[in-house]
Amino acid sequence: MSFLRRRSAATPAGPDFDVLAMDPGDWPGNLGAGLLPAPDGSCQGVFLRYDLFGGRGPAMIIGNLPEGSPARELDEDQVPFEVAQLLAALGNDEPVVVVESEDTPVMHEDNLLIVKRIKCSESRISCAQFDRSDGVLVTIASWDRPITDDLYALLKPLPAELFQQG
Repeated sequence: MSFLRRRSAATPAGPDFDVLAMDPGDWPGNLGAGLLPAPDGSCQGVFLRYDLFGGRGPAMIIGNLPEGSPARELDEDQVPFEVAQLLAALGNDEPVVVVESEDTPVMHEDNLLIVKRIKCSESRISCAQFDRSDGVLVTIASWDRPITDDLYALLKPLPAELFQQG
């Protein structure tokens, strides 16, 4: 599968890994993207914010964090980075913690993913995570809508051009 490999670009202006998310052309709302830079200029992660609420906040954030990204280092009950970003974008400043997690097998194309479903103290948040074979952690955080197995069929690598400067 092409999204399970690292890119080898001469001078990357964006991440050095393929970003697995929903294609912006397949999404009817607004899309925003952010890069997490390290002090040395390398990319420590990418997150995409999908807004279906007409500018009132995102419906979903999908993050891709490589191994070694500081955003992956969490305390036991701390919510993933993408959940924190979703809450901040929605203006929700109530404390939210992870209360439970469960591993579930899910098919993506011809591959079996072990998806960790994360239950948060804010019941309107749905969150799921899985590791890719190249060590990138994909996290999906959704507001007020469940994450169903059908969503995984929409995930695909985004073109590198989306993350190039110029």
